[in-house]
Amino acid sequence: MNRRQLIPLAVAAPLAVLPLFLNAYWIDVLNSIGIYAMLGLSLNLIVGHAGLFNLGHAAFYAVGAYTAAIVNTTFGIPVLLLLPVCGLAAGLFALAVARPIIHLRGDYLCIVTIGVGEIVRIALVNNLFGITGGSNGIFGIARPSIFDLTLRTPLHFYYLIWIFVALTVFVFHLLEYSRFGRALNYLREDDVAAEGSGVNTAHYKLMAFVVGAGWAGMVGNIYAAKMTIISPESFTFWESVLMFAIVILGGSGSMPGVLLGAFLIVGLPELFREFANARMLVFGAAMIAMMVFRTQGLIPSRPRIYRIPAVEKGEGRA
Repeated sequence: MNRRQLIPLAVAAPLAVLPLFLNAYWIDVLNSIGIYAMLGLSLNLIVGHAGLFNLGHAAFYAVGAYTAAIVNTTFGIPVLLLLPVCGLAAGLFALAVARPIIHLRGDYLCIVTIGVGEIVRIALVNNLFGITGGSNGIFGIARPSIFDLTLRTPLHFYYLIWIFVALTVFVFHLLEYSRFGRALNYLREDDVAAEGSGVNTAHYKLMAFVVGAGWAGMVGNIYAAKMTIISPESFTFWESVLMFAIVILGGSGSMPGVLLGAFLIVGLPELFREFANARMLVFGAAMIAMMVFRTQGLIPSRPRIYRIPAVEKGEGRA
């Protein structure tokens, strides 16, 4: 076993035993960190790899959560079985929304995604089609069960969430080093040059939105299962800002950076909760310092190196 293969084990082992030494409150904090880590990784595909500014990611998160809540409370289908349904719903919504705006760049795309997020939130508040519950949200979501074990305690959800975090890291690692991931990196560096090289830029931008949104929708399913109640207040613009800050602070395009960003953005405020009046001031100052002195993030992504196979002797000679 090489050094690279030992890294996941070195990370997984402490995470597996950590909750045994913590109370329910801190286990729940780790659960929140895990949820935001998955949301950050899904947004990282759009922002970090494709280079598309998206400040409305909470909208796709909301679509997944509300799909799980509505279907579960209406038809009684176990909430975890709805994971692919929630991902599909969020992905199709992203496809419908992003198709007309995918040609926009930079600040223009960012502003439009903010508008999309607010439209979704307002639609939920106004009880869209009479099924979203309005401002009160949806109550009575059934708790998930795995092998006849009903997940009730923070410890139960801890292992569910962090196993899903590990799956998220694995899937996005495969995507990063696939042809799809290479195409997204070309887009991030120079979409004009990428298009000149034969890359279908509109297609790959759209697929980045769809895949990232679909994964956020599945995270929304897990959130709904954990909370058993959801409301529009859980999917505000501030949630999108937190996800964006996790990606930018940790390191755009870097999975280790995004995971570290989730720990810092979600975990540190809880450590300093007793300084409630000053913690956001300190947090804001830290963000400003990062943007001034380390614009690439705490753990920036490493430049991709592509090796061209050496030409065999005699090949290409006249």
